[in-house]
Amino acid sequence: MKKIIGLPLVAAVFVLTCGCNHNKDYKSWPQYKGSNENIHYSSLTEVDTTNVKQLQVAWTYHTRDADSANHSQIQCNPIVIDGTLYGTTPKMKLFAIDAATGKEKWQFNPFDSLAKDKRMFFIMNNSRGVAYWGNEDDKRIFYTAGSYLYCINATTGKTVNSFGDKGKLDLHDGLGRDVKDLFVTSSSPPIIYNDILITGTRVDEGQHAAPGHIRAYNVRTGKQLWIFHTIPYPGEDGYDSWDDPNAYKFIGGANVWSGFSMDVKREIVYGCTGSASYDWYGGKRLGNNLYADCLLALDAKTGKLIWYFQDVHHDVWDRDIPSAPALVTIKKDGLAIDAVAITTKSGFVFTFDRATGSPVYDILEKPVPASTDLVGEKLSSTQPYPTLPAPFMRQLMTEKEINPYLPDSSKQQVLKALRSYKNDHMFNSPSLQGTVVFPGLDGGAEWGGPSYDPETGILYINANQMAWVIQAIPIQTKAAANETNLEAGQRLFKANCMTCHGADRKGSGTFPSLISINKKYSTASFDTLLQSGRRMMPAFRQLKSVERQAIASFILSIKTEQPKPFVDADSHKDDAFKVPYSIVGYNKFLSKEGYPAISPPWGTLNAIDLNTGKFVWKQTLGDDPEFPHGKEQSGTENYGASVITKGGLLFIAATKDGKFRAFNKKTGKLLWEVTLPAPGYATPSIYEINGKQYIVIACGGGKMNTRSGDSFVAFALPK
Repeated sequence: MKKIIGLPLVAAVFVLTCGCNHNKDYKSWPQYKGSNENIHYSSLTEVDTTNVKQLQVAWTYHTRDADSANHSQIQCNPIVIDGTLYGTTPKMKLFAIDAATGKEKWQFNPFDSLAKDKRMFFIMNNSRGVAYWGNEDDKRIFYTAGSYLYCINATTGKTVNSFGDKGKLDLHDGLGRDVKDLFVTSSSPPIIYNDILITGTRVDEGQHAAPGHIRAYNVRTGKQLWIFHTIPYPGEDGYDSWDDPNAYKFIGGANVWSGFSMDVKREIVYGCTGSASYDWYGGKRLGNNLYADCLLALDAKTGKLIWYFQDVHHDVWDRDIPSAPALVTIKKDGLAIDAVAITTKSGFVFTFDRATGSPVYDILEKPVPASTDLVGEKLSSTQPYPTLPAPFMRQLMTEKEINPYLPDSSKQQVLKALRSYKNDHMFNSPSLQGTVVFPGLDGGAEWGGPSYDPETGILYINANQMAWVIQAIPIQTKAAANETNLEAGQRLFKANCMTCHGADRKGSGTFPSLISINKKYSTASFDTLLQSGRRMMPAFRQLKSVERQAIASFILSIKTEQPKPFVDADSHKDDAFKVPYSIVGYNKFLSKEGYPAISPPWGTLNAIDLNTGKFVWKQTLGDDPEFPHGKEQSGTENYGASVITKGGLLFIAATKDGKFRAFNKKTGKLLWEVTLPAPGYATPSIYEINGKQYIVIACGGGKMNTRSGDSFVAFALPK
């Protein structure tokens, strides 16, 4: 086993400081997740462990644009500036309301800013927050809707036309190669250092993906200032981690989709990247694939790399680092170390010195399975494991982990299936027989990220504990001789659509069924959908018209078109993007009744003392009444994060049961809960107006087939 000391780029020494967090004022919520440190912490104390049960609704704001038919969501963590709360709606509108009353001041609809011929290609993505910049009377809100980064006057709700192209930037531009037909948006807000706006992107996870390079812009003009290539160019550090010297020309992903954190004093911006495309097969991207699956520390002024850490080498499990790191201070061996902490989908916590990247707790490179039945694939023979803290969740589904509350016949069905899959290690490759992926595709840790208490050094992590199954399937990459539209449509469906919608088109994971979709879409509207995308569905504008027509003939069951010859004049071209395998769907490991195959708890809340690396407490999070289980809470999958207060509380929604809860942060004891109008898959915000403390949560629902909502609800103590 090899000991990791951080990086060859930096000296392995600790920078010793007094720990700058302790003296900072955390009384408002001026940016995404509350602060540059990304620790979800409030120093307000009006609401505490003695009176939290008295909380009541202070106001409710309705956005008026929920879309139940399409399971719309609100994942927004709103910010508060000068008594005004800013957030986003299910249909990507930006709003400003009075933070004390919930009364609306204005709404901005990005759809109205687009030319009529562009509106059909508007991507209905999710937004997790917005960013603010101000200088005297010049006050601006930045957020992404569709493929555009908007600059909005914070007072009027109008575009700032001096920024970019009449108040917006097209995120397709400035990436170094032509990606105009590829899916590019951003679900997390940018971060701002002085007059520099730094942003990441969300891109497709399939074969046709834009690169996830990090870019910085002048906050006043929108001029691009620097770019960091997350897929390195020739001559750049990391370039030789790709076996193919041309990988930078066609490989996508390695994108910061979860936002950033910032050490202002050191002028360092931190971001975590996702996997490189294609997610499930790396035969076209052999090597360790820097800077995919990395924690990056960059000079905020120039974008130059200071240090990095890769938590998964040659990722074929979609194990993106799911959130920006928390900036923490760890007391170890009598020293105070300013550090960064990341939580991973695999269930690990890694901690590093902020300035050098040297691990606070040792990291070991351990041997992992390297065998695979996918032709052309080559896995890494080792992966990094932290020595402390211990994993915050189970990392293997054994036969003992089969759900004990299933009917006996279902237990046997699950046992038979489990024995048929590859399932002896969490780094088993995707396979033709099927591989159990646990921790699952959504973690472990997810995009909500951890919370951190700067007074105690305790890190709080909410985690999913759901097993998934990934099964690879060979696909035909080239058109056969004398293909019909139906045959071509079936082939193209497997290559482009089956991953999400399943081989039977009945949907998988959070993706909808396509059965009877011809009752909802005409040929023309379906073609528009393919080119524009919607929410989690990327755009497929890279597909040629004849290919889209063939897919439509298959999915929409257009009998008159199916027998016609499929004619593609360019089919002879060698396509670097084509891969020989797809997967049959994003499938949770469920019983025949639709119950989790794995035993509860399916969601947990964990408190870890970073000063010792030891657990303080563990708690089941949520309760799912739809699944039979024992007297104890089952826990539920959860999306969104907690917030911590100096008043001794941890607030979190996130669960499928639609509850909003407050726990004693020292003991994990549940102190208060309330049912929300729709589940709150978001991170709460905490702030003070005229001496009164408010806790607000977005209630958008939509995930896991829960009801969609349109409200932001604020809680406060009675007058």
